[in-house]
Amino acid sequence: QVQLVESGGDSVRAGGSLRLSCAVSGYASSNYCMAWFRQAPGKEREGVASIAPDGQTHILDPLKGRFTFSKDNAGNTLYLQMNDLKPEDTGMYYCAAAITCSLADFQSRGYWGQGTQVTVSS
Repeated sequence: QVQLVESGGDSVRAGGSLRLSCAVSGYASSNYCMAWFRQAPGKEREGVASIAPDGQTHILDPLKGRFTFSKDNAGNTLYLQMNDLKPEDTGMYYCAAAITCSLADFQSRGYWGQGTQVTVSS
């Protein structure tokens, strides 16, 4: 059974850093597109970063330079390093897996964790 479990969310002041983790089990993450999404209160869920099965990494343009997506050698744990956090980064962060990196696949056939809350105060 595919399982994704996020951790590392916290409340921090603006300018601080957090590292989110996603423990994956039940499948080989190298065969899937792995991604982080976030959802702020009152807003739609948005993709933050992804790693394709071929290793290509994508970071949402406004977050480049502050956010880094990586995984351990075994591919069992994914990380989202977030630096210089801003109040607009506040939201629930989700780890997800899908066969391809298309949003449609994540929405219709993706696997999702329960989310971890990030709160950034000014």
